[in-house]
Amino acid sequence: MITATNKNYTVFLRSSLLKTPEGEGEKHKARRKGLNMGTIDLFNRDKSLFLMKKLLPWTLCVLLPVSFFYPLPFSPSPNPHLPLSTNNTITYPSSLSASASASPPSSAEREKANETRCDYFNGEWVSDSRGPLYNDTTCGTIKEGRNCITHGRTDMEYLKWRWKPVECNLPRFEPQTFLQLIKNKHVAFVGDSMARNQLESLLCMLATASIPKLVYSNKTGKENQFSRWHFPSFKATISLYWSPFLVHGIEKSSTDPNNNLYLDHVDERWARDMDEMDLIVLSFGHWFLIPAVYHEGDSVLGCHYCPGLNHTEIGFYDVLRKALRTTFNSIVDRGTRGRGIDVIVTTFTPHHFEGEWDKAGACPKTKPYRNEEKQLEGMNAEMRKIEIEEVEEAKAKARKRLRLEALDVTKLAFLRPDGHPGPYMNPSPFVNGNARHVQNDCVHWCLPGPIDTWNEILLEMMKNWENQLRSQD
Repeated sequence: MITATNKNYTVFLRSSLLKTPEGEGEKHKARRKGLNMGTIDLFNRDKSLFLMKKLLPWTLCVLLPVSFFYPLPFSPSPNPHLPLSTNNTITYPSSLSASASASPPSSAEREKANETRCDYFNGEWVSDSRGPLYNDTTCGTIKEGRNCITHGRTDMEYLKWRWKPVECNLPRFEPQTFLQLIKNKHVAFVGDSMARNQLESLLCMLATASIPKLVYSNKTGKENQFSRWHFPSFKATISLYWSPFLVHGIEKSSTDPNNNLYLDHVDERWARDMDEMDLIVLSFGHWFLIPAVYHEGDSVLGCHYCPGLNHTEIGFYDVLRKALRTTFNSIVDRGTRGRGIDVIVTTFTPHHFEGEWDKAGACPKTKPYRNEEKQLEGMNAEMRKIEIEEVEEAKAKARKRLRLEALDVTKLAFLRPDGHPGPYMNPSPFVNGNARHVQNDCVHWCLPGPIDTWNEILLEMMKNWENQLRSQD
């Protein structure tokens, strides 16, 4: 066990061997005019003293699950290029109220949603008996560790909640509308396993209208690090790019216990394909909690817990900020070479471990928190704040030349302790009775589950962008 001490907190981290293969995709024809944005300058920010109290309990239980749930060791593969991707109707079984869940939103619901520019991130979870659009038998792309129903979870109440914004209604997901919006386009999910979790949710919902065809998969160990799906009827492509730091990083290994991040260089494993991307959905954050050494240019800026090395401890908040700015700068620079790229940043999603993750830590809640029960604070609030600030800073400097938004799901996720796989990350965890210790996943999300709401809001953001374009014509 390694004891990791930073300025404001102490963490415990188990070493693991992590490497990532290289992967990239084929080039598509540029489809839109370029956008331009000024360079985003870096800056540092002081950390408030209250984080010292708040970060300690949080980090004690988050770092180990992050390290545990990420990929197994493997050797890099030789630079594969991602190539380009039948239309079916899904029949729902009665177990999840299929007829109700598959019903489209009413016209009144759609009209209400469009009455005003809604703040979709301010609201509460309310009871909804309709259930999800899909289940474990109607979607074939659910990762095993997220397939809670198949793995034996019996309490189905976690599926019967919907997010209700204060100002308006959030319509149910319309797969045909989403597919029309990405017709002849390429959507790329870039980041860590939370990006993959959101992508898997989206594929399941889209499959209720059109079955995605897997056309590329770089699978090593148990994880698909770089994958691509195609919807032939819409000539639409959705891809996954594993990049937990967004910038160039060398993940820790048997010879180096620290991640090494190069903050002034974007990760080319995804960025080299940027000229074929129309929409990039970024999701990252958890991997910044792991010990690392930070590089910029030819210098070492410092580190986050690096015992035995003569580097200054600087934590990870400013590093997270720098990584996001480097990413935005790279997107803007490459986007101005002939086409523009829309960008959405899915904000940090908290975990819900009760107790230490490797000592019977679990997420036993079966209902959402009410707004008054829990306050977003500590590391959760700080990570979200950095991401929101950087998105707003980039938008301001772009002066409307870059379509960039934050998918601010931190609060939505924070209020859903019931939505994780928990012990059902593995099949039939209690088949032999109530075991003394069962491993829990309280970081990722069951499919179907609360994360489907992320994509409902994503669709509304895309529809709003489309309406803005039409109003300008």
